[in-house]
This record gives sequence, C-alpha cells and structure tokens, in this order.
Amino acid sequence: MLAFDDVLAARDRVAETARHTPLDYSHTFSSMTGGDVHLKLELFQRTGAFKIRGATNRIATLSDDEREAGVVTASAGNHAQGVALAATRAGVDSTIVMPERAPVSKVTATRSYGGRVVLAGRDYDEAAERAHEIEHEEERIYVHAFDDPMVMAGQGTIGLEIYEDLPGVDTVVVPIGGGGLISGIATALKGHDEDIRVIGVQAEGASSLVPSLQNGEIVERESVQTIADGIATRKVGEQTFEVIKERVDEVVTVSDPEIALAVTTLLERSKILAEGAGAVSLAALLDGKFDYEDGETIVPALCGGNIDLNALTNVIMRGLVETGRYLKIRTVLADRPGALEDLVEILSAARANIYGIEHDRTSRDIAMNNAEVVLDLETRGHDHVEKLLDALDDAGYEVDVLV
Repeated sequence: MLAFDDVLAARDRVAETARHTPLDYSHTFSSMTGGDVHLKLELFQRTGAFKIRGATNRIATLSDDEREAGVVTASAGNHAQGVALAATRAGVDSTIVMPERAPVSKVTATRSYGGRVVLAGRDYDEAAERAHEIEHEEERIYVHAFDDPMVMAGQGTIGLEIYEDLPGVDTVVVPIGGGGLISGIATALKGHDEDIRVIGVQAEGASSLVPSLQNGEIVERESVQTIADGIATRKVGEQTFEVIKERVDEVVTVSDPEIALAVTTLLERSKILAEGAGAVSLAALLDGKFDYEDGETIVPALCGGNIDLNALTNVIMRGLVETGRYLKIRTVLADRPGALEDLVEILSAARANIYGIEHDRTSRDIAMNNAEVVLDLETRGHDHVEKLLDALDDAGYEVDVLV
C-alpha cells in the first residue's frame, strides 16, 4: 500500500514541474458556513489542475527503456494535460486517449503540451480500453490516471503543502473520481497527524464509492452523468480503494445543481473560476454534507479550473436558477392588442427584468384566438420569484415554470 515515505520521496521530483499552490483564507465562505475556511487553490497549478503532480512523479521514475518506449494514457482532460506536459519536458513521447465528447478546451490544451490525442469512447472507461489497446499495439508504458502508487504519491504532495502551510488544519475535503488524489492527500496528512479528518466527495451521477464501501468491494456503475467531467469515472481503482478504506474518514456526494451553485458562488464572491470537479469539495461544505464544529479549520481542495466555456454558460445559468436569480416561464394570452403590454406591466410592477420574450400564435396546443408567450426573467432570489408568481396568479394568468 502507498506509504507516507512514497509521498515524501515524490516531493523533490514533483517540484521540478509543479508549483506550490496557495492556501487562501476565505472570509466569505467562513462567514457563510461558520467554519474557519481556507481554500487550497490547486486550480492555479500548471495545466490548471493537480494531475501534473502525479504525472511528473510517474514519468520521473521510468527506466531508460520505458522512456524510450513512450507512454500512453486515458483521461477525461486534466490527467491528459499533465501527462502531455510532464512527458514533453522529460523528452518522452506521449499518446493520450480522451473520450469523444471531451471538452474542446482540454483537447486543445493537451495537444499544445505536445501530446498526440486520440478521441475514442463515450467516457473515461471506454477511452481507457482503447488506451490499453495502444499500449499493447505500440508497446508503450501505460500511465494510469489514478490507480498507480507513483501517481498517488505525486498527488499526495498537495497534502504535504496543506500541512506545511496550515499545520493546525482539522478537516480537508477532497474530490474523488478514481481515488488517486484523495489516496495521496490522505496518506500525506495522516502521515503527519492521524487526527486530521479527510472527507471525500463524489458527484451523485458518478458515485461508485459509497456503495463500494457499503458492500466491502468495488462497485462499477453502468454509466456516469455529471457536469463534473473530471471525476466522471464508473469505479474507483483497486489500489486506491484499499487506501481509501484505511485512511479516508467519510465519503459524501453532491448533486449537479449543488456543484453549479458552488461554481457560481465561488466565481461571484471570490473571483475564482473552478470546473465542476474542482468545486465539489466546496459544494459539500456549502450544502452541509458533513458535520463540523463552529470555528473548525476546514480546507476544501479546489483541484481543477479547466472548464469549457460552453459548459460554463450552462453551469452559470443553473447556478442562477438555484439561487432564484433566473426564471423561465410560459403562459397563454388572448391574441388581442395590448395583451402582451398588460403582462409586461405586471412583471414591471413586480420589478422583474425581462431578458427575452418568445411570442407564438401557431402552437397547436392552444386555441386559435390565443398566443403562447415564453419569458426569460432576471429575478432577485426565491422570495422574489414566489411573489412574482403570486402576482401573475392573482391577475388570472396560468403559468408554467420551465426553469
């Protein structure tokens, strides 16, 4: 099993490529939660995510023959960039298999770091199948995204930094996909102080670990569906599972709406942009997924910032919906002059800002003397939404809330 000494040995190798990232006290999130919250800003790492650490440590420990053979890996995006950059810096040829629907930004970045990208499969697991085929076809060395002791040890250097910067830390909250990150961090922290609590977080749509821990053996999901693509794996690793069972204190899950809210709150209040997988630790804290004492020193690890701009648009809109700041409704008006103006007056009186209006007389779902109207509205919280809907109801409008 991964040992504390493995993480210590990785420190100097990782330092050749990776940065010591900031640990930043957050007045905002401390006030919101009652904890003493310090954000581990690993999303400011080179390549925008923690994966460069494990990739650097693994490639640095290759033999001369293995370096000559080149490496291959599979990744949803962040590990891809880490391997590409680490391999290029070490003079090692790299091939990275990414899912066909991997974010364009991550594919482009991986190529820019010198990796040969192959797109294959619906998700990480199918991409990994193709990567193993290439491993045998081209006799390359497979660099696993998480289930490798040297990769885990490299990721564990984050834990060394947290303890060095904040030795009084009580709880560290860590995202979980395949388990390599939390295995390394937990090993590093428990090696310093067994009383430090380590809490893992998975996205609900990719949560295999909770049932695995309940059953005492690894459970594989049939599919994954989450905005946190960086942790969208069907199962955890064989080796990481053993470390997690021994060194992780609790595992919780968060929903996509909760993740979106964390991303948007972090962006609006702290001016920090995280990807979905990078924000799950904060989402768990904000939604009270685990217990803690007032004033407890808590470190959510924000471990990735590589979010595709198209995905960011959707995440922000979802976050606005969750906070009651965006509302989309549909209603039916009499098709007569002034009907739309009457509706707009009610919205104006309720101080709702209209983003857009769609007016349709041709829908087969309404009478021929009516018109369907869909409105996109800026609102100011859930109480405002409720008052707005009450005002429309009082005026006799039948309203469907679409979003």
